[in-house]
Amino acid sequence: MPSPNHGARRGPRPDMLILHYTGMDGADAALRRLADPLAEVSAHYVVLEDGAVVQMVPEGRRAWHAGRASWAGERDVNSRSLGVEIVHPGHAGGLPPYPDAQIRSVSALCRDIVRRWSIPADRVLAHSDVAPARKQDPGETFPWARLASEGVGHHVPEASLRDGRFFAAGDSGRPIEALQAMLALYGYDQPVTGSFDEPMRAVVTAFQRHFRQARVDGIADASTIATLRDLIAARPPAAP
Repeated sequence: MPSPNHGARRGPRPDMLILHYTGMDGADAALRRLADPLAEVSAHYVVLEDGAVVQMVPEGRRAWHAGRASWAGERDVNSRSLGVEIVHPGHAGGLPPYPDAQIRSVSALCRDIVRRWSIPADRVLAHSDVAPARKQDPGETFPWARLASEGVGHHVPEASLRDGRFFAAGDSGRPIEALQAMLALYGYDQPVTGSFDEPMRAVVTAFQRHFRQARVDGIADASTIATLRDLIAARPPAAP
């Protein structure tokens, strides 16, 4: 189902894969919107609830799926990525579990994409990772650990929830600088200011939605920090 909403890529070849949910009531509405020239949004692929896959934009073209986004200093995420929309009602629809048939197709599609484009595991990302202040998708019920076990994405076991020191909005100082530096090192658009402000809370929340799903509250507790530390330590080596 071709969409007219695409353009020429700019810069290096794509090296990111961004996963989204549609956040709409069913596949028909989502497909219509992604093909509507007035909407000015699109994706390379849409995965329906039953696992069917619809291609809307050729992979060599720049689809309009990420919007205002950033990862590891790259701000034209659309040019550097492929986008997969997953039909799902999202947070507004109660964030139900993703159907198994749908996730099987998402996993198979993503394995194929990352193989053909040589996309590093740690550049398979959520829309919320690259636009934490604006987006929540694909949300904390998305099975990132399952995809990683099937060869898609970078993941480590979540550090267990436990009592201990935590950081939250309003805190400041050297420990906040250190945490900000860790988030930025992984790729998040997080300046090192020493102040735990609202943008930082959004980044911590996005991190939890992807990597520490047991509790998503924007508070950097011991489990969140330990999971981030383990993720950085287990990061695949960069390509030469």
